[in-house]
Amino acid sequence: MGSAHFAALLLCACLFVSGTVAADQNGNLTRPAEVRIGALFTFGSVIGMAVRPAIELAVADVNADPSLLWGTKLSVLMQDTNCSGFVGTIEALQLLAKDVVAVLGPQSSAVAHVISHAVNELHVPLISFAATDPTLSSLEYPYFVRATQSDYYQMGAIAAIISQYEWKQVIAIYVDDDYGRGGITALGDALAKRKCKISYKAKLPPGAAKTTIEDILMQVNDMESRVYVIHVNPDSGLNVFSAAKSLGMMSSGYVWIATDWLSAVIDSSVHGIPDVMELTQGVLVLRQHIADSDIQHAFLSKWNNLTRNGSSYFMHAYDSVWLVAHAVERFLREGNAMSFSADPKLQAKKGSSLQLDSLRIFNSGDKLLEKVWSANFSGVSGPVQFTLDRDLVHPAYDILNIGGTGLRTIGYWSNSSGLSAVAPENLSSSARDSSANNVQLRGVIWPGQTSEKPRGWVFSHHGMPMRIGVPLRTSYKEFVMQDDGPDGVKGFAVDVFKAAISLLPYPVSCKFVLFGDGLKNPSYSELVQKVSENYFDAAVGDIAIVTNRTRLVDFTQPYIESGLIIVAPARVIESNAWAFLKPFTFQMWCVLVVIFLFVGAVVWILEHRSNTEFRGPPSQQIMTVCWFSFSTMFFAHRENTVSALGRFVLLIWLFAVLIINSSYTANLTSLLTVQELTSGIQGLDSLISSSSAIGYQVGSFSRNYLVDELSIAESRLVALNSPSDYARALELGSGNGGVAAIIDELPYVEIFLSKYCKFKTVGQVFTKSGWGFAFPRDSPLAEDLSTAILALSENGKLQKMHDEWLSGTECSADNGAGPSNSLSLSSFWGLFLICGLACFLALVIFFLRIFCQYSRYSNQVEAQFAEPRVLNRPARLTTIKSLISFVDKKEEEVKNALKKRPNGTGQQHPSTPNAEEQPTLPP
Repeated sequence: MGSAHFAALLLCACLFVSGTVAADQNGNLTRPAEVRIGALFTFGSVIGMAVRPAIELAVADVNADPSLLWGTKLSVLMQDTNCSGFVGTIEALQLLAKDVVAVLGPQSSAVAHVISHAVNELHVPLISFAATDPTLSSLEYPYFVRATQSDYYQMGAIAAIISQYEWKQVIAIYVDDDYGRGGITALGDALAKRKCKISYKAKLPPGAAKTTIEDILMQVNDMESRVYVIHVNPDSGLNVFSAAKSLGMMSSGYVWIATDWLSAVIDSSVHGIPDVMELTQGVLVLRQHIADSDIQHAFLSKWNNLTRNGSSYFMHAYDSVWLVAHAVERFLREGNAMSFSADPKLQAKKGSSLQLDSLRIFNSGDKLLEKVWSANFSGVSGPVQFTLDRDLVHPAYDILNIGGTGLRTIGYWSNSSGLSAVAPENLSSSARDSSANNVQLRGVIWPGQTSEKPRGWVFSHHGMPMRIGVPLRTSYKEFVMQDDGPDGVKGFAVDVFKAAISLLPYPVSCKFVLFGDGLKNPSYSELVQKVSENYFDAAVGDIAIVTNRTRLVDFTQPYIESGLIIVAPARVIESNAWAFLKPFTFQMWCVLVVIFLFVGAVVWILEHRSNTEFRGPPSQQIMTVCWFSFSTMFFAHRENTVSALGRFVLLIWLFAVLIINSSYTANLTSLLTVQELTSGIQGLDSLISSSSAIGYQVGSFSRNYLVDELSIAESRLVALNSPSDYARALELGSGNGGVAAIIDELPYVEIFLSKYCKFKTVGQVFTKSGWGFAFPRDSPLAEDLSTAILALSENGKLQKMHDEWLSGTECSADNGAGPSNSLSLSSFWGLFLICGLACFLALVIFFLRIFCQYSRYSNQVEAQFAEPRVLNRPARLTTIKSLISFVDKKEEEVKNALKKRPNGTGQQHPSTPNAEEQPTLPP
């Protein structure tokens, strides 16, 4: 590209041989009397008519400022490019031949690309106030200085707007030059970051006639997207809206977003405002944001006295002059000289008639450029300071909506805070630092005078409903089947599709078309192929999402999980003679024996003193404890409980026994009625290595998977069409004209096993996939329906439809799971804990009562033997033997003994204590 541009320079240079040579300046002077800068723009353009007085005013203000360039006059040489890249290049070379230290402009990005090579060679800073092509910031153009905002940021703002309104595809209409191509490339990159894209790029030739524009817009209007981004030149951009209005494209349902060229047209007032507003009603337009400041207000007061025309570009042009002035001031203050020298490369061409030696190198141009890049002052457009990427700091844009007779600000965008409803300078620090400030912009009046947000997309069927291909199944009709209703089809897949369509924010007209001959299940791969060929606009049904199909079409989010699994015949294993022991584990049986005896012993302890049924010889009492313990299992115990603590423990224990009995009965019933199913096929590997026949469903992708992925010979494969065919083939077996196993998708297998309980699945699902709806490539409906399917899953409607259509009714699909597990101690430890705590509490209360009675009884006996008439005094009841003997006494005897008093009236102590009333005490 560099050699081509240099050739263009030579061609331009040959057109002038005026021999213009800039007068030499005294290299010894640090403060020259005059410093010349150039200005390059189109005088009669929308931007040029506003820029010219701005530059003149800026030069006058600089020369009137005593603190800047004292003793040196700043002068400007202006050249008219006449809206021509060729003429602009010539004018640029003429300016450079006049020994200017900097050039303001050009306003055209195309001209900037060409003359940037010239200023690179001559070391003259090129400061543009209007060239916004992002590619000009590349390292290829080190002397190019952009004193305005780059379209890189403007396209980021447009992408944020598109994402905010949830549009996914846009059509870019742009002028096919460096300015248009660079901006649209930046737009595509910005949209890709937000998962959006440009669906079509409509290129307009520079200076295109209205008929050409209409032809291009007619092509655009036949496409699905209704969101248009217009990036054209200010001087001819209104022709696009004029053509769009004549084609009816400025009506309801359309979205038009214009870059800042349109705000420049409106602000300049070159065209009649009513005419512009009439053409652009409902359009969103960007304008470079310029914050209010005292400097700006003072400038605008002067500006309004000069002209009523203006835009943000005239402020940048004004600041560009001050940028050069500040840089030159610092340049001169450091003692640098304004000197020029001949370019050796051009001097070698002296024999040529082009007189290229008139172009001279600015010797200290690199130092002046350094001062430009390091500038830092407040201008009328805001802070004039550059980032490391050579862009102005704080890029921001106003988002305007054209309605009625004026513009209305609906929001702002800045590089630091994203979209916002308030100006960036008024945002809080937290909001300014956020790059994802999802706020709602103010209300918009869209084309057609509607406030409802356009969906940004329409069907390109010219009013015809979408043709939806539906497989005409002959089996497993729960998923999709022919129907006599208005749609002609019904089933689980059809209901999911209709429910998802109803959730879309726009209406979709559909016509279901059956695919298949009705004699056997159709080929789903052929159905998908029809969608990719646009024979069908979509396909709805039990369509598996597999790799080969995703290369042809786009699928929605799966609405049901799927995958291949093996179904095989099973044989019944009879129950054995010891099946009655299986309900409980061995550990559980041992614990039950222990806890039954423990509870019996506790009840015996609690009842022994007060219940005659729990007294007698030791052997009889042991038999009573054992009998009572195990008879409670059947609630057949004959012994009555008379103590409160005994009844409390027995009540808790009988509740536990009731639960244990119920659990045993339920588990034993399950073991005796549910039979265990096994199969000779161990898994996929054993099936592949065998030579047995394998069945598959007609039309399913499983056949190709078995042949292509598992390398199974086609001679082993048997096509089956219905569940009855499945059952018959599995019953016959591989050697008798049937199959050893069937490989099919999980949803089909679940329905099959719910009706045929003699078979079981072997192993796990060995492919992971799902069923979805197929759409042509890049169809926006696929993504919108995926979101709708997720919404159905989250709100539970998808599961309800699944249960309505696919719930088994005859037997469980999980019939091969084997027998129920034996119940272990972990299933009852909480129950045993409650019983243990009840027994412990009862025993604690019982022995506390015993100790209290024993203490009172011991004291009374001691008082009896203290009488003078007692000859033999027994020892104190303090031994364990005496305590045990006391515990063994009847409760009634103890109470009677405690009622007697040693010296009480009306009661006499027996002369000889009874053995039942008084324990034998040791000496």
